[in-house]
Amino acid sequence: MSDPVDDQLWSAIGDPTRRQVLDVLLATGSGTSTSLSEGLPVSRQAVAKHLAVLDRAGLVHGLTVGRERHYRIDEEQLERALAQLDAVSTAWDGRLRRIKRLAEALQDNEKGTR
Repeated sequence: MSDPVDDQLWSAIGDPTRRQVLDVLLATGSGTSTSLSEGLPVSRQAVAKHLAVLDRAGLVHGLTVGRERHYRIDEEQLERALAQLDAVSTAWDGRLRRIKRLAEALQDNEKGTR
């Protein structure tokens, strides 16, 4: 992996509601805690707290317009998250292939000793 795994980033993405917030932002382009809460099964206050976590992780950025804060996805940080996920996936694919080979070798040894 080129980048070390960012625990704050993955902690933010690990929550299902925050993933839903990201999905809505990806679909709509931007939103406020009020507008986002209309499409989610949580309150505006809960959405605001989730947005704060996503903002700290760098996945979204807010811009204050009047009395509202409008949030957008940080595409560079999202790409970084996807690259980390891809690297973790590749590493686990290799581990699982090695486990499979070991299990097959053990199974072959058991057949040979019978």
